[in-house]
Amino acid sequence: MSFKYSKLDRLPNLDPLRFLLASLVMFFHIPLLSRNQGLPYFLDVPIFSKGTEAVYMFFVLSGFLIIRLIYRYKQRDSFSIKRFYMRRILRIFPLYYLIVVFGFLFYWLVLPVLNIPFENNYNLGEGLLLTTFFLPNVFGVLHAPGGILEVLWSIGIEEQFYLMIAPMLYLIRKNRILLALSVLTISYFIVFHLNIVTSLRTYAFVYFFLFSGGVIAILEAQKRLEFLKRSVVIPILIVAAIILYFATNLFRFDVLWMRNLATMILFALFVHTLAHNNFGITIKSRFLTHLGHISYGIYMFHIITLNFVVFFMLKIQALKIFNDSMTILLIYILTFAGTIFMAHLSYKYFETYFLKLKTKFR
Repeated sequence: MSFKYSKLDRLPNLDPLRFLLASLVMFFHIPLLSRNQGLPYFLDVPIFSKGTEAVYMFFVLSGFLIIRLIYRYKQRDSFSIKRFYMRRILRIFPLYYLIVVFGFLFYWLVLPVLNIPFENNYNLGEGLLLTTFFLPNVFGVLHAPGGILEVLWSIGIEEQFYLMIAPMLYLIRKNRILLALSVLTISYFIVFHLNIVTSLRTYAFVYFFLFSGGVIAILEAQKRLEFLKRSVVIPILIVAAIILYFATNLFRFDVLWMRNLATMILFALFVHTLAHNNFGITIKSRFLTHLGHISYGIYMFHIITLNFVVFFMLKIQALKIFNDSMTILLIYILTFAGTIFMAHLSYKYFETYFLKLKTKFR
């Protein structure tokens, strides 16, 4: 059994947000790799150090969209775990495993051929096992296998979340989902920050960000957030707080649980604002929408592009053609342009094939 969405089910265009978040991740990684390779870099503005936080907002957005979808199917008694997993597999697996294969080939074969020193201090079988079964966050912390493979940590977290959330919500009665999810979010948040459970923090099992997105989605579906829509001042304040969050260190509390709590609540409110409390203000740009469509590829390919750009700039720098400012600017331009180009080609000639199959499992 399936159903068609009504107009009330449709959300405003959130694709520009995906592109913005992917761009913040690039802003984060470009100066880090440049510094590691002895190239000039710029890291003096807080927004250049907010890549991890951008990923956290990706998590909140994913939880919001996925749990919202499951909840709506549950209300119509038409939720299918098989269809849910087939759609996730067709969207996530092809590009994920493509990068996994490329990453291992790059660090184990390509770099040695180019005589570029890099130490693979782990057993290849262990690395393949951890990445194949969606534990790249554990792999990255244990062995630091290189940026191309380390960036997969967030995909692992999302896949782990998908594996637990679908059967859990399938078994819970539809009128108990909000209560169960709220209790789970609060309980897991507390356990995550306990001193006796360090492994959750060590390997970044930050599922509470995804859960919080789902809680805010269900609260909206049950019309419990109407008080946020009574004045245009509320969404303006939320957007202003988000700008301050990424442009300053105002929300960087020293205590981890306070920082994560503020981040979780603010990000959930922000996603809700864009989706349901925007007072009719939406971005209708085909170009930005397309960049949002290819944001998965932007996230996955940017480290690959950056590695080649840095390698190229190291050769150029030896010629002393550009000053430091021009070198930094060129690194950003080439990395962004190359990443978008690769993501576009991947989306058009690789991912689209699987996306067409995905539509069969609505």
